[in-house]
Amino acid sequence: MNRRRTAIAQALAVLAPFIPAFDRAAVLDLAEDSPGLRKASPPAAAWLALTSHVRHLHTDYDQMRADGYDRDAARHFCAQAMAEVLHAWGCDKRLGRNCD
Repeated sequence: MNRRRTAIAQALAVLAPFIPAFDRAAVLDLAEDSPGLRKASPPAAAWLALTSHVRHLHTDYDQMRADGYDRDAARHFCAQAMAEVLHAWGCDKRLGRNCD
């Protein structure tokens, strides 16, 4: 594991200590491979990848977008489901206004 991935993994372990292994690996891959997160600090990359992963894999966000909801409306309506998943994974950090 490279130094950046290790730092992101450490940040993720603090953010969501009970995240399942499959989700943990997917979040780490996203944090490391996403062009938009390459310059982010490891804690910021971990948080943004975590919220993106939860939004897309554990809520109806993508279906809402396909149904015509705009980005902000879909994020608004997914916020509670995201918060529940994050809480179940031991995450105490709250979603921001834009659900990230």
